[in-house]
Amino acid sequence: MGKKVYDNRELSWLKFNERVLEEAQDGSVPLLERLMFESIFSSNLDEFFMVRVGSLYDASLDDDEQKDNKTKLHPSEQLSAIFSRVRELGALRDKSFDALLKELKSKGIHHKSVKELSRIEAEFIEGYYAYEIKPFINANIIDKRHPFPFLVNKDIYVITRLSAKGSRSLGMISCTDKFKRVVFLPCEEGSDISFVLVEDIISHFAQEIFENYKIEEKALMRITRNADIDVDESYDSELDFRQNVSVAISKRKRLCPVRMQVSKDISDELKNALCERLELAKKQMFVEKAPLDMSYVGDIFDKAADKKNMFFEKFEPQRSPMIDQLKPMIEQIDERDLFLSYPYESIDPFIRLLNEAAEDKQVVSIKMTLYRVAKNSKVVRALCQASENGKEVVVLVELRARFDEENNIGWSKALEESGCHVIYGPPRLKVHSKLCLITRNVGGEAKYTVQIGTGNYNEKTAKLYTDFCLMTSNTDIAADAAEVFRALSMGELVEDSKTLWVAPKCLQNKVLEAMDNEIAVAKAGGDGYVGAKLNSLTDKVIIDKLIECSQAGVKVELVIRGISCLVAGVKDVTDNIHIRSIVGRFLEHSRIYIFGAGVRKQVYISSADYMTRNTTRRVEVGAPILDEQIKQRVLDYFNIQMHDNVKARVMGADGIYTRSFDSSAKCCAQEKFVAMAYESAPPLVTAPPEPQAVQTAAPALQPIDPLPTPQPQPEKKGLWAKIKAFFSRKK
Repeated sequence: MGKKVYDNRELSWLKFNERVLEEAQDGSVPLLERLMFESIFSSNLDEFFMVRVGSLYDASLDDDEQKDNKTKLHPSEQLSAIFSRVRELGALRDKSFDALLKELKSKGIHHKSVKELSRIEAEFIEGYYAYEIKPFINANIIDKRHPFPFLVNKDIYVITRLSAKGSRSLGMISCTDKFKRVVFLPCEEGSDISFVLVEDIISHFAQEIFENYKIEEKALMRITRNADIDVDESYDSELDFRQNVSVAISKRKRLCPVRMQVSKDISDELKNALCERLELAKKQMFVEKAPLDMSYVGDIFDKAADKKNMFFEKFEPQRSPMIDQLKPMIEQIDERDLFLSYPYESIDPFIRLLNEAAEDKQVVSIKMTLYRVAKNSKVVRALCQASENGKEVVVLVELRARFDEENNIGWSKALEESGCHVIYGPPRLKVHSKLCLITRNVGGEAKYTVQIGTGNYNEKTAKLYTDFCLMTSNTDIAADAAEVFRALSMGELVEDSKTLWVAPKCLQNKVLEAMDNEIAVAKAGGDGYVGAKLNSLTDKVIIDKLIECSQAGVKVELVIRGISCLVAGVKDVTDNIHIRSIVGRFLEHSRIYIFGAGVRKQVYISSADYMTRNTTRRVEVGAPILDEQIKQRVLDYFNIQMHDNVKARVMGADGIYTRSFDSSAKCCAQEKFVAMAYESAPPLVTAPPEPQAVQTAAPALQPIDPLPTPQPQPEKKGLWAKIKAFFSRKK
């Protein structure tokens, strides 16, 4: 093609994470929320190394390295580019974190090192170390007689270079196991907050721990291990699928390191020793001045909860004006399609639908796909209650949902114990669809209620992620939904569908057909239009069709939160394509497909991004919005996002994103949706008391732990009192 219209998937993702970091630097964002964006940036990077870098590392070991099909880069070339860019982003993150520390200090929140402590604070830390840390320290000497220990993924260690009587060795101390991460320093009630991280305390007392050695140098270190496991590839026919997943999880914990973080620059001697022992190249070592693990931020949030001006203004999902609070949900859905927009509207009506279905004598079956659910899931509880009430409950639990495998194994066991029929996805295909089918027997006739969503059945993330929920009794949609569950139960794939778009066989092709239609309209002199709101765009087949759309004169508008392997605005190639990304308070997660202009507009919502993994390697479902009022609402939603000039970044022809500044009135899409939710929320209507059976029938369920759980140690009586006494005596 000659011009750069493709971007590398991994480098595009790093651009997205840079946009997350920009939120930490944005002075209009409340101070502690900025600290949380620093934490999100870091946790995103952890997962990126575990998954994407891990898979690239495996691919780079293959003699026949497969090139990226868009930028033609070998895995080894991609890794080099990633390491270089991550190093640059790390420097930006350190600078951002340092600026945040100064601002937090000016507002009374002090993140201190042990060296910065006052005499009284230092004495308190001495007592804390003596009673709460020292008895539980796990330290190792590493030399010819003492092998290098196994390092746990993402745990923090103090690494030291030691000498004694002419001999040299390494010393290592675990900082994560058994210890509270944040140690708050004594202070007056309502005064400033001061804290020290436990790894800094342990590092400070390292010489005492290695008392028979001289510490030549020391630093904090942390490794990230490859987490790219393939359950299907290592399938053992002697085990059932759930057991195979458990085995794969155990293997993942011991996969090779792909990154090492250290808290400061270390000597070549120590660097060489660590790289040799961990089989890492020096380019995989990253020096970071900010804490190596930012997950402690939640503790600071809890401690500073009274500092309201440092947080986003409190928001609770609102009641939907579409929902009658007193009328049964199925009855309402029979009358018209219903629609919810999370987190602006509450997920409660959908939970109510499940609870009512569990008790409804006409309901004979509930079928549902589960990918990720909340810790104490109301969804699972309703399904279990339905089964115990004699309904047929079929639940596809996707055990391969990355990093939720153990949780889902536990839920699958809880569902089975309640009498639900649990099934799993086809080989090598994750089931990522969000689909629920409720069947009733009404006077001998089957009646259906269908729910299709863009996000997980998770009450927690429904307050944090933007997603859509469509509830309908449309017979064509119900027939297709029934076919999806029939195919899943038989281990088959949907080969064709009338109304729903179902990957992997009939979603990508339908998207392409819809785009071809817009190309034909544009070539005939009409207004061709394609719009989409996505998390990511990587499917080269769809990308090339979008390029074809642009060159035919079709107007293309895309709101893509994360990866875009397509570069917009390239002259004569993609100059009719506009791409923007919105990163804000809520995680943009909903997917919208739009085809056609004016009265021709077709609108779909879907669980699928335009990514190859979604369109060809997963079971996904897209649904048309047939109700004109709901359709207009989705179009208005998309239009507002297209006019965001506060949190939107617009991609230039060079692939670089810049803030969307214009002279029009300020428009922050997420803030506008919050305001709209408050304005349209109906007042609370008090329902008459529910029957006792409904109130008490469903006990709280917890997932059954698939692996042995360590028993909690008995409380160390009197230790805190001893520390306080120590502090008082010294004072």
